[in-house]
Amino acid sequence: MNGTAPAVFPGAVEICGVGACRGGWLAVHALPGRTLPTARVFPRFGFLLDAIGEDAQIVVGMPIGLPERIEGPGRAAEKAVRPLLGMRQSSVFSMPARRAVVAAAPPYASELARREAHQRCCAVARQTSHPPRGVSIQGFSMFARILELDAILRARPALLARVVEGHPEVAFMALNGGTAMATPKRVRNVVDAAGIEERRALLLRHAIPRDFLHAPPPPGAALVDSVDGAALLLVAARRAVGTARPYPDPPAQDAHGLPIAIWA
Repeated sequence: MNGTAPAVFPGAVEICGVGACRGGWLAVHALPGRTLPTARVFPRFGFLLDAIGEDAQIVVGMPIGLPERIEGPGRAAEKAVRPLLGMRQSSVFSMPARRAVVAAAPPYASELARREAHQRCCAVARQTSHPPRGVSIQGFSMFARILELDAILRARPALLARVVEGHPEVAFMALNGGTAMATPKRVRNVVDAAGIEERRALLLRHAIPRDFLHAPPPPGAALVDSVDGAALLLVAARRAVGTARPYPDPPAQDAHGLPIAIWA
């Protein structure tokens, strides 16, 4: 697909790219036979599941599968994709072991409680990793969403056939013929216009319509969330037609049977 005209999404099922956002979860969703995806924010992942078809393929930009112990720089999934990303590999956080994520124990009654939870999480992370490694504040901020998703998948294991982990920068790399993006999306936590435009241009080449790419994000989400969600939507489209692959292949697995792999 090398033009700018939108194409019909392939496959015979609904597809959905999902990422965490300020308002909860941003879902970029497309129906088979349609050309324009939609973006909507859901406060809970369960609400998102209730709103889309029971057969929808969902790629979520959030870690799935938490090992009991971490050897080296993260899970098998993180170690598999980092070498593919070049200058963008810092976008892949090293996840700690399950006990460290659980030790975060959100919500927090105060800023002091949040800091104490981060310290508690770091202490457990160092005990359950080799070499000992703490947890960044940025990674720690993801843990409430990770635990929400983890609880749903453990309670409803049938979802694992159609809800898989993705990562926006790995998705962009795959869509770009195996070459990572040349520019970052953020510089010092500020959105980088050149990075957004590079990704928009790539998404446009892969049939994401211009109207969607330049529409304001829904309340509770940011522009970066919409761009990332569109990339994950295209991974869901690749899964729908059997061209996506997991990293590592075959996926690893945690003690609860959850797969550990990033799809692209």
